[in-house]
Amino acid sequence: QVVLEESGGGLVQTGVSLTLACAASGRTISIYDIGWFRQAPGKGREFVVSIRWSGSRTSFGDSVKDRFTISRDKTKNMGYLTMNNLKPEDTAVYYCAADRGGGWDTWGQGTQVTVSS
Repeated sequence: QVVLEESGGGLVQTGVSLTLACAASGRTISIYDIGWFRQAPGKGREFVVSIRWSGSRTSFGDSVKDRFTISRDKTKNMGYLTMNNLKPEDTAVYYCAADRGGGWDTWGQGTQVTVSS
């Protein structure tokens, strides 16, 4: 079993940068990909970005490709989402997720990011 916990959310102004962290614990050797999703009020959950846990291959959602980056530190079992030039439409609950080879089956509790205009 893998447990994920996000941190780093908050209230920020338009244009600033913010980095979210995802701490993974448990059987982390089973993680294939780690990724970030977000859910804005009244909308469905949206894929943001993912990275291969044991490599560097990344995948991006269309809406954030030029502004967000993802990284991970396997030695610390940590994943990171760096968000640049934040916009009000980035306001959402951000979730860390793990794919253990069969899809996104492990989720954190989420962290709120609010971007004020």
